[in-house]
Amino acid sequence: MHIKNIIFDLGGVIIDIDYNLAATAFKKLGIVDFDNFYSKAKQSTLFDDFEKGVISNAEFRSNLRQYLSDTITDHQIDAAWNAMLKGIPSHRVDFLQKVAQKYRIFLLSNTNRIHIDAFTQYNDEKFGKGYFEGLFEYCYFSSDIAMRKPDAEIFDFVLSENGLLKEETIFIDDSIQHIQGASGTGLHAELLKVEVGETIEMKYAYLIEN
Repeated sequence: MHIKNIIFDLGGVIIDIDYNLAATAFKKLGIVDFDNFYSKAKQSTLFDDFEKGVISNAEFRSNLRQYLSDTITDHQIDAAWNAMLKGIPSHRVDFLQKVAQKYRIFLLSNTNRIHIDAFTQYNDEKFGKGYFEGLFEYCYFSSDIAMRKPDAEIFDFVLSENGLLKEETIFIDDSIQHIQGASGTGLHAELLKVEVGETIEMKYAYLIEN
């Protein structure tokens, strides 16, 4: 297998994520069973729709407010929702910069406008305006293109738009359902599962080279 192109997921692959932090934050606001309808493995249609851009930020907050006190503000909802975003270590960005010198690299993320705004601000403040996005040939966010993983159409769209051959492209994600969706299209897909003693960067290198 001769890899020329790499499609990276964002959450859990590049940016560190802890879903429990968001669940804890929402529990403090009053949604005691938040982790029952949103987690890494599954989520309700509200979050699917938000990730596909079907509903706006305001509609997302409005749906959550049926479980919350009337005194909860937009800022509190956004802060709880963004609590899962832990940030990106500088050495990971340095590693991606080196990878980009050898491969065409792309970002493909199921995400939403509240998260996009939060991690864009974080990246601009930490790495310089536009630096992180500039590492990639293109960044695809589900809420911008009205498609989401693991649906076949989103993988076919990225490949077609950039003239990528499946046999020369590897997709790296940390969610098994997304790996299965990508594999179903014929794309070479690898689950990022970091073992004890490994780093994410070590696992990148192993998946790409093997």
